[in-house]
Amino acid sequence: MTGDFADLIGRVALGDRKAFAALYNQTSPKLLAICLRILGSRNEAEEVLQEVYIKIWQRAGVFTAGSSTSVAWLAAIARNQSIDAIRARKPVADEIDRALDLADGGPDPEAQVVIKDEGRRIDTCMEELEADRAVAVKRAYVEGLSYQELADQFGVPLNTMRTWLRRSLLKLRECMER
Repeated sequence: MTGDFADLIGRVALGDRKAFAALYNQTSPKLLAICLRILGSRNEAEEVLQEVYIKIWQRAGVFTAGSSTSVAWLAAIARNQSIDAIRARKPVADEIDRALDLADGGPDPEAQVVIKDEGRRIDTCMEELEADRAVAVKRAYVEGLSYQELADQFGVPLNTMRTWLRRSLLKLRECMER
């Protein structure tokens, strides 16, 4: 922005749309640069620039050529509108507080105690099983081994392994219900 735009601003104050378009074409690169420097985001700077020109259109009538240069007046509007946009942003502290207020997806302390207690009960019940049956149950239901893999590991037929696991689970259920 090299010239003085007082005449264009005066014509804008009278509602002259051609003068407004000329003012926009001649001043928008500089005012966008001011907004961009303050805001740091091109998208946000472009949005603020729209607000700047709305204010220029609305307030052109209050500009008095003698009080300041037209360039300074335009730059002040862009600067102030950019600062207002920064102030309108939600404070980072609010985002942190909101994140802390989110519900924890894990079990609450009471549920954790119940889970640990059940874990101890299961361990106690597992001790009541024969050693090889207990190992087979752990490998099947904790490690995820298939019946066939377990049958191969223990050297027993597949149907025997199925029977071991079924009977072991029944014994565990009886123990847990006591």
